[in-house]
Amino acid sequence: MRAFVFPGQGSQKVGMGADLAAASPAAREVFQEVDDALGQKLFAVMTSGPDETLLLTENAQPAIMANAIAVLRVLEQEGGISLADKGDCVAGHSLGEYTALCAVGAFSLADTARLLKLRGQAMQAAVPVGEGAMAALLGADIDKAQALAAAAAEGQVCTVANDNDPTQVVISGHREAIERAIALVKDHGIKRGILLPVSAPFHCPLMQPAADAMAAALEVTGPKALQLPLYANVTAAEVSDPAEIQRLLVQQVTGRVRWRESVLAMRAAGVEQFVELGGKVLGPMIGRIDPEAQVTSVVTMDDIEALLKVI
Repeated sequence: MRAFVFPGQGSQKVGMGADLAAASPAAREVFQEVDDALGQKLFAVMTSGPDETLLLTENAQPAIMANAIAVLRVLEQEGGISLADKGDCVAGHSLGEYTALCAVGAFSLADTARLLKLRGQAMQAAVPVGEGAMAALLGADIDKAQALAAAAAEGQVCTVANDNDPTQVVISGHREAIERAIALVKDHGIKRGILLPVSAPFHCPLMQPAADAMAAALEVTGPKALQLPLYANVTAAEVSDPAEIQRLLVQQVTGRVRWRESVLAMRAAGVEQFVELGGKVLGPMIGRIDPEAQVTSVVTMDDIEALLKVI
């Protein structure tokens, strides 16, 4: 069994998509369609920067999605493979869940771009700049991270945002609480806490205004039928009912990304091979979650050609 997986924020970098667009008409079409849907020259920002413009959440989210869908379209249109035929399920990390849903036909490319633009804007607007923060805890499992977050909260929000793999958990909340948590890491047997360069505290209760905004948007543009089931971030379980997925996408804004559990659930269901499209972030995580899993990360034309020989 094979799962196709899609990366989240943090996988963006200036220059992304340039080589793919130069080599493939299918990729160029994706980037043009996203630009048209958003009414902005996002592809120019992706390829030329500046860095600080690409890093803006409202740009990074649709850019990461566009890059991954461009890889998929090259595989499908020029490689002659069908995701529905070659895969058994899909999953995505945070915004990557929208990419996964686009890949299996639940959202059109244009709608996915617009939803992610709105999601990025709403997440940014939910908390005034400087009031929230996120930190990566290295050498922390979920139990240690939860104990640390509880100790550091002191009446403020401090909670686990991403359970990425057995060695990395991300916490999110009020800046003061996150800074207290970083100061307490050694007391909790955690190797290190690193403040992340993010513009808002994602996946915590402070994001409720953004969840409300997405609930309204998804009422207008809800998911349609899926060609393959999705393993959802907030439940770490398989789901294919569009109405349920719509509810979970709203919960996902404030809820924990249960990536480690999602990978374990896919493995338990029989998935042997994971193919990451559009990044090289989830592959290493999956390798740390289960070293027995086969992992391929596909970003470049060379990666695509190598995958086509074995898929």
